[in-house]
Parts: sequence; structure tokens; C-alpha cells
Amino acid sequence: MEKNAAQVPESKQDIPLLTPYKMGIFQLSHRVVLAPLTRQRSYGNVPQPHAILYYSQRTTKGGLLIAEATGVSDTAQGYPQTPGIWTKEQVEAWKPIVNAVHAKGGVFFCQIWHVGRVSNRDFQPNGQAPISCTDKPLTPQIRANGVDVAQFTPPRRLTTDEIPRIVNDFRLAARNAIEAGFDGVEIHGAHGYLIDQFMKDQINDRTDHYGGSLENRCRFAHEIVEAVVNEIGADRVGIRLSPFASYMESGDSNPSALGLYMAESLNKYGIAYCHMVEPRMKTVGEKVECPESLVPMRKAFKGTFMVAGGYDRGDGNKAVVEDRADLVAYGRLFLANPDLPRRFELDAPLNKYNRDTFYISDPVVGYSDYPFLETTA
Repeated sequence: MEKNAAQVPESKQDIPLLTPYKMGIFQLSHRVVLAPLTRQRSYGNVPQPHAILYYSQRTTKGGLLIAEATGVSDTAQGYPQTPGIWTKEQVEAWKPIVNAVHAKGGVFFCQIWHVGRVSNRDFQPNGQAPISCTDKPLTPQIRANGVDVAQFTPPRRLTTDEIPRIVNDFRLAARNAIEAGFDGVEIHGAHGYLIDQFMKDQINDRTDHYGGSLENRCRFAHEIVEAVVNEIGADRVGIRLSPFASYMESGDSNPSALGLYMAESLNKYGIAYCHMVEPRMKTVGEKVECPESLVPMRKAFKGTFMVAGGYDRGDGNKAVVEDRADLVAYGRLFLANPDLPRRFELDAPLNKYNRDTFYISDPVVGYSDYPFLETTA
């Protein structure tokens, strides 16, 4: 490239990711979304003051952020130091974090989750067994650090009449999120956690009306969406799905049919967005080449369609240009580059992320200490 050509920056309008977008009642200034990222720095399941800096660093005026997965009840936890939103103390602790994002003009959704069988007695009240759609245990897994092995207690199968109580936990968590000041919630229906456990036929072996057919397996997800929509309004609700992923032994025999059925059936609730994980992300960390695509789901879903899974600047722009997505969620790149939208605008070099510090409990290291462009220039 000639020297003078390199000095003419693209205008934001030339960069598809940086064009404005209206997501229902929210006017976004660009399409680069902070993906929900478990960071394990919420001591005792209570969000901490250091999260104020972390989230506000990644906030831009009119940018959408999705908070880390946040437990809906005392049975929802499966990892150390992850936040919850079922107690008054937790709600109060979220408030200054949400306020900091709003002070910079950001839009902030809280991802609400239940891990289901991806847990063990140590995380459960009174040392009880984790709950799931099944009593099939999960085999021990190497943790994200590549060293430690996570052990899972065999789950207890929820009875049919217990399920409404879990649905209600999601409803109350959504209400609490709004009380904490969040603009909305993202229901975590991905990555082998409780909702996904119900949806995937590799796990769900029920014989009641929550098992068997595709419609039955998706019933639990639909009941949660409906309850949350009725509680806080459809325009404040999103859902994350990963039909193609087999994370935590959560594969499905026909992921394309599952994804398409969910995309179509969610339309009746009029929710703000559907957030799907690319089929190339068979596991959480690594991209693989694959023939499947989210395009049929994109076409079927009437609301905002968000994609995630190994995107960089180039293929994020391409996804928007080719109308395969309205919004693109970035995880590892945003974690390591608090000013990611600005770097995309300038096509500036990116900080490299350090996987070793993703899940440590340090309040600063690998969390809020990644440099901004101004300080690296």
C-alpha cells in the first residue's frame, strides 16, 4: 500500500460493523457487541466493584454489552466466583456496575443462566445433587486452563411438577436484572447448560412432555422465554443458542432442525434478538471448518440476529455486508481490547489475549489491565 493511502482512514460508514443499527427500542451506534464472558471474579457469587472498571472500559456510546453468565438461583452455579442475581445483595452489587455502563451511554443486558448438571455438590445448597432434565452424569472434563480436571456430581432428574419452579427462577432473575438497572436480559440457552440439556437429544431422555419430540424438548426453553417476556417485556429479552455445539456433551442428532425450529418458534414472542453461536465452534475455544450455516436461522428469525464464534474484523464486516447477521458478538478479542470498536475503526493492531488469565480471580490481572490504543501508541 502506498504511504499516503494508508494515512486516509476509512470513514465509519465504510466499515459495516461500525454502522448504526436499531435493535427494537434500542438505537445502537455500531454492531460490535461484547459477548457474555465468564470471568470468575465475583467473590461469593456477588459482583464486585472491580467489575465497574472492567465493563465501563468496554463501553461505547450506543454500544451493546452482554454481562457474564449470571446465576438465577442457588442451584444454578457450577463454577467458582460467578455472579448471581437471585438475592437482594447481588442486585444491589450490580447497580453501580450497570450505572457505570449507562454513564458512558452503553446498552447493557444481563445474561441469566442455570448450569444444570454442569456442577457438583460443592456448588449446591446443602451439598445436594445438581438438577437436570436427566440423571445421566457428565464425564470429568479438563478445565479451560488445560490442567485441572472438573468433576461433576451425577444430576438428579427434575420431576415434571418441579419444572415450573425453575421457570419461575428465570422470571424472578429477569425482574431482578431490571431492578438492578439492566436494559434487558439474555437467556442462556447454549453450551450444554440447563436449557440446552433439555433441547439436545444426546442428553434429554425424558418420557414426559419435556422429552422425545423436538417440540417437547424445546418446551422448557419456550416456557422460560414466555415467563421472562411476560415479566419484563419482549423488547428487553434476547436468547443465546448453540444448536451445533457439543460442549459439555450436549450434541444433537439434527442440529440444523433444532436451530431452525427455535428460530421460527421464537417469533411468536417478539423478542429483541436471537444470539446464535456459529457451527464452526464445536467447542468453546476452537474454530473448525464445517459445511453448516446459520443462514436458514437468520432468514427464519424476524427480530435482530446476532452471531458469535471466532469472528475477527474482516469476517465480522463480511457477515454484516452479506446480511448474515445484524450484530456480531466478540469475546476473546473484546476481553483483550477494551477499545475494540475504536481499533476496528482505525484497523489498528490488537492486543493478544492471555488465556492463562481468563479465569483467575485476580481483580486486575487479565481483567482490567489490557492497554488502550492511546497508552500503547
